[in-house]
Amino acid sequence: MGRRTLTMPLGIPYRTAEALLWPPMMSLTRRQWRGQENLGSHGEGIVVAPNHISWFDPLVIAHFLHDNGRPPRFMAKQAVFEVPILGGLIDGAGQIPVARDRDPHLALAAAAAAVRSGECVVVYPEGTITRDPGVWPMSGRTGAIRLALETGAPLIPVAQWGANRVMAPYARELRLLPPKLMQVTAGPSLDIGDLRGQPLTRDVLAEGTDRLLDAITELLEEIRGERAPAHRLDWSAQRKRLAEGTEEES
Repeated sequence: MGRRTLTMPLGIPYRTAEALLWPPMMSLTRRQWRGQENLGSHGEGIVVAPNHISWFDPLVIAHFLHDNGRPPRFMAKQAVFEVPILGGLIDGAGQIPVARDRDPHLALAAAAAAVRSGECVVVYPEGTITRDPGVWPMSGRTGAIRLALETGAPLIPVAQWGANRVMAPYARELRLLPPKLMQVTAGPSLDIGDLRGQPLTRDVLAEGTDRLLDAITELLEEIRGERAPAHRLDWSAQRKRLAEGTEEES
C-alpha cells in the first residue's frame, strides 16, 4: 500500500518534524507495513497500543502511522518536552506530556479529548521499554485500556520489530547502516465489548490489559516467526523483589 495523502491541517511544528524526519527514515530504513486497514481513517478516534523495544521505535511507529494517514499523538514522558528545541517541536506537534509527579488523570483527559475529536493517540501499554531478555512484551499498565473504555474508541494492538536492531533496548548507540528492516503490523480492534459499560475496577482494567498484551504478543510472534515465553515477565513484581533483596543485603 502506498503512502496515504494527509488532507487535514497539521500545523507548522508537525510539518517541520515531517520535513526533518521523513526523508532520513525513508533512506535509512526499509519498511514492511501490515494491517493498515485496521487503522480506520481521519475523523475516527482510535487508541494505538504498540510494544516498546527501543528508544528509536517511536520514530518507526510515527512513520508507520503518518504514512497511513493517521498523524499520531503520543503520550510521552514530560522530560522529552524539556529538551531544548526538540521539546518545543514535540509540544507544538500536539504530543501529550505525562508527568509522573503530577496527576496522571490530566494527561489521560487530554488524550481522551484528542480521541473524541477524531485523532489517533498512541499509548505504550508497557509504559517503558521492555525488560524481557528476549525483547517480548512484558507486564503492562492500564492507560491504553482505560482510554479506550472511557472514550468508546477502537483499541488497536500493534507489534513492531526492527528498531531494536538500530538501537538495542536501553542502549544509546545508533546502528543505522546498513539500513535495517522495520516491521510493523496493526491488528484488528481488540474485542473488549464485554468490558465496555462496566465500572473501571482494577480487575476490569487488568483483564483488558492482559488481552491487549496477548494480542500484541501474537502479532509479534507472526513477525518474528517464533513463540513467546509461556509466561509474560512481570517487571513490577521482579523490580520489587530486587529492591527487597538489596535492602536485606544492606
